[in-house]
Amino acid sequence: MSVVTIPKQLVKSEDLVVIPKSEYIEFLRLRGLVKEIKPTKEELKIIAQGEREIKMGKYEVWGKVKHELER
Repeated sequence: MSVVTIPKQLVKSEDLVVIPKSEYIEFLRLRGLVKEIKPTKEELKIIAQGEREIKMGKYEVWGKVKHELER
């Protein structure tokens, strides 16, 4: 197994990800198939509201919702 040392200058944040080249190529291929959609201001408001509700504990777990829908 090879050992690689990454200089601190290259790592400016903790967002560094190391993956095999074949997986990176596959990621690039798949990324090309998916169109990036930018949310509207209204959608961003709705997302922010949902995030606030989750922080406050106002949500239902999927298992409970699924069980209720199956009835």
